[in-house]
Amino acid sequence: MDYNEVRKVILEKLQKELSQTLSYHSVSHVKDVLEAVERIGKEEGVSEEDLVLLKTAAVFHDSGFLFDAAEHEKKSCEIAREYLPKYGYSAGQIEKICGMIMATKIPQSPKNHLEEILADADLDYLGRDDFFKIGNHLFNELMLFGVIQSEREWNQLQISFLEKHHFFTKTAIKTRKAKKEQHLQIIKNKLAL
Repeated sequence: MDYNEVRKVILEKLQKELSQTLSYHSVSHVKDVLEAVERIGKEEGVSEEDLVLLKTAAVFHDSGFLFDAAEHEKKSCEIAREYLPKYGYSAGQIEKICGMIMATKIPQSPKNHLEEILADADLDYLGRDDFFKIGNHLFNELMLFGVIQSEREWNQLQISFLEKHHFFTKTAIKTRKAKKEQHLQIIKNKLAL
């Protein structure tokens, strides 16, 4: 598997071709998820091969946004299936990668440990200090696309999402859950004003 080369190719493609209006689903988000997947994967003790598969899935997981936001996970899998054979990935490895990509679809429903790791990495920011900064990028993107109409609606959406969301891996639960709960309380307090 030539991970380094495929990573370079896909990140360059995303940098050049992703719509600049995507303030959240950007190359920065992909790199953020890559960092998180590497940290969680190592902490969870996955094998070297599985770590490469996780990182590959992270690189591709939002590539479907090159075409459309709707069903972007399916499109991301199509892109992975198109590119990965050229870089020495087997059919079995590609299917594992597509399983991980599909596990990031909201509501998340991972079916195995690797899928849980990518799902947690994709939403790692929920339990970090930069939650509000990153959330602001998502707010701007959702406003632009007319998904939400106001900050109040955004805060209600965030509360609903955070209350339903849960981390899957021991690592994410240990390192991100408490901070996520604090963020939820802050947003609830904002709405109560």
